[in-house]
Amino acid sequence: MSVRLGCIADDFTGATDLANNLVRAGMRVVQLIDVPAEGTDPTADPAADADAVVIALKSRTVPAAEAVEASLRALEWLRAAGAEQIYFKYCSTFDSTPAGNIGQVTEALMDALGTDFTVATPAFPDNGRTVFKGHLFVGDVLLSESGMRHHPLTPMTDSNLVSVLDAQTTRPTGLIDHEVVAQGADAVRARIAQLRAQGVGAAIVDAVSNDDLVRLGAAVKELALVTAGSGLAIGLPANWGFEPSSAAAQLPPACGRQAVVAGSVSAATNGQVREFLSTGRPAFSVDPLRIAAGEDVAAQALAFADKHLAADGPVLVYSTESPDAVRSVQGQLGAAEAGELVEQTLARVAQGLIQRGVRQLVVAGGETSGAVVQALGLTGLRIGGQIDPGVPWCAAPLPGGDTLHITLKSGNFGGPDFFTAAFTLLTGESK
Repeated sequence: MSVRLGCIADDFTGATDLANNLVRAGMRVVQLIDVPAEGTDPTADPAADADAVVIALKSRTVPAAEAVEASLRALEWLRAAGAEQIYFKYCSTFDSTPAGNIGQVTEALMDALGTDFTVATPAFPDNGRTVFKGHLFVGDVLLSESGMRHHPLTPMTDSNLVSVLDAQTTRPTGLIDHEVVAQGADAVRARIAQLRAQGVGAAIVDAVSNDDLVRLGAAVKELALVTAGSGLAIGLPANWGFEPSSAAAQLPPACGRQAVVAGSVSAATNGQVREFLSTGRPAFSVDPLRIAAGEDVAAQALAFADKHLAADGPVLVYSTESPDAVRSVQGQLGAAEAGELVEQTLARVAQGLIQRGVRQLVVAGGETSGAVVQALGLTGLRIGGQIDPGVPWCAAPLPGGDTLHITLKSGNFGGPDFFTAAFTLLTGESK
């Protein structure tokens, strides 16, 4: 087996985001959906010809102990597969709470690997995520002033990542600032040595450009563990001699019907839904209050799809609302219950769409993506070409021999016309 880099992602869209950057840098990548079952040979397909394997977990918002347990199982499998370095991937907005899970998982992985130091940076400049003086910016505003301050599960109200991570760990957190990074890999390595000598366990690293991430990638070549958003992935493959190549992104030809399932409440996905609606294409809105009242909303959505799939091109089934509307629903149902109702309904819808011949599927939202891939029984994805920064098309085998082309889009990613542009890129036909 040729696995060089073993990756653990805390949600499904984040996993494809990471895999996308590795593919762009020349690595052949397979994404596994959760840790393979006990007894599965890590040297067997689908990862046998992969340079990097990304294990996608659904651990971002579960209790910290569950996130740690799942991450350690993933680590064990990746080490058995021969991974030379481990990459713990979290969101580019550092989604977490004072209770975890980024710090707790990081420390558990450090302990298991017997290492005393790692780096942490969610920077992804291609998507407007930059870190300066340890503070995370989303576009031109601090994280605490962005839409993430209203996130229903992990509201981010502190932009100082040193303090955010320090609150979740027992080891002190330090900083490698932009002045050090700008001096190159040797300067970063010298700063790492200095922090290690001071007993620091993890360091937030500034990055305001892709060049910063490339310099950081070279500097952390010898670390057993790195933690980051997906951005650092552009700086690691060169450590093994990989160079960008279109061959790494090749997927089978696409065919079949097209659909979109959107469950994110992010500003970006809300905008993409509005853009889709403005084109007059068919769309069905999923109301969590109707689900809670006992209506079979999934069946209603699929009946709607039956009327439009064949004749009208891509069909959208969505549950996205403004922050005020989300808070209203949560106030009536509870945040966890409202999210679970929507996720499971959209997962049932996705199953029904596949049964109706959909073979090109866009899924928006991390939690929704996790529910969908689990409902479809997908165990592995081959990562293809990029649609927008951080979002690739993927391919997965279906029973009977068909191929499902699927993209798992983080709620925060993609341009306004993402839903239609994705199909155009995949098929070369305007939809």
